[in-house]
This record gives sequence, structure tokens and C-alpha cells, in this order.
Amino acid sequence: MKKILIVEDDRELNEGIAFHIKKTGYQPIQTYDLRTAGLMFREEKPDLILLDVCLPDGEGFQFCRQIKAKKDIPILFITARDLEEDALKGYEYGADDYVIKPFSVRVLMKKIDVVLQKSPRKESEVFDDGFLSIDFPAMKVKVKGEECSITPTEFKLLRTMIENRGQLMTYNVLLDRLWDSNGQFVDKHALAVNINRLRKKIEDEEHKYITNVYGMGYQWVK
Repeated sequence: MKKILIVEDDRELNEGIAFHIKKTGYQPIQTYDLRTAGLMFREEKPDLILLDVCLPDGEGFQFCRQIKAKKDIPILFITARDLEEDALKGYEYGADDYVIKPFSVRVLMKKIDVVLQKSPRKESEVFDDGFLSIDFPAMKVKVKGEECSITPTEFKLLRTMIENRGQLMTYNVLLDRLWDSNGQFVDKHALAVNINRLRKKIEDEEHKYITNVYGMGYQWVK
């Protein structure tokens, strides 16, 4: 049974959502603040998070950013903040959808179903398209059969991009992933440098894998 972590401080709304989640066949995990949500995320390993923006101990935006840096788990914001800037900020931090209160519970359940029925977001052990070959457990990369020297940061980028192939990875999400990987500050310029170095190592005129979505981030297109 798939688990859904509810992070909503309105207890009546929290209970209502939990009731419908049970009715739909999922297991709700109810929390009312970010501290408890963080604990439940680590202990219960949910499959999806429903996240309010305004919570007693902080904003959901930062929590979303922190979670996305650790695991690519679907996150749906549920919030009364209906400004366009807030919705864009939610998507920028990696949210899969942004639901404005008041909302139809039936529509929310359908959105949850759609997200959870997508292909599972799990890391492939091996990527191989005949030109580029990546063995993730062994941390080995080959281009045209020849082993390619890859730095830990470049390997982290490869893993992140391939795990999320076809999806736009914003600058903020990628910066969080890189910072998390080595404990050092990485800025947007350093990210661009690493992306460019990686592309020179794994791409040629006929094989293009990473595209830059101007002003937003990068995407693995294979």
C-alpha cells in the first residue's frame, strides 16, 4: 500500500484528506508541522507528500527543497496562497502540482492517482544506449566502449539527470543535490562549468543528452 504524508496544520482539513486517502486505498501519514514531517519522511518513507505552504514552524517551500535534494519524491502543495508568484516558486522548488484552497477533494484524489500511477522514480542500475554506458553501482562511465574519467560531482549530476530524464531540473534543485553530495557550496556558475565539462566528455555531434532550458535549468533529453 502506497503511503501519503500529509503536512497540514488545519486539523479538520488534515482529517478530511486522510479519510479520503484511506477510502481511495492509500495509507495516510498525518503530521501538522515540518519537524514531525521530517521525522515521518525518514521513518515511513512515503511515496508522495501533500504539503501546506504556511506551517507553524516554517514555510513548505524550503521543506520541499530539502526533500527534493534527498529523494525525488512527488510533492503536491495544498495552500490558500493563490498568487502566481507563489505557484511559480512551488514549481521552481520541484513541486509536481500546486492546489489552491478551497479545492475539490475528488480532484485532489485524481491528481494523487495520476502522479502515483506514473512510472516509478527509481534509480536504474545501468544506463546503456550503445554510445554512452553508465554502471551506477561501480561508478564507471564508458563512451564508445572506452572508460571515461568522471569527477564525483559530474557523476552526481549524471545520476540526478538520468533519474529524472525528460523532466526539467531547475537550478535550485540541482544546486541542492550537488551541495548535498560533497558538503561544499556550489553556485550557479560552478554548476554551469560542471555541466559543460560533463557534456564535453559524454557527448558528440550525434549524441546529445543534456539541454539547457534558458533561465530555468537543465534537462536530460534521451
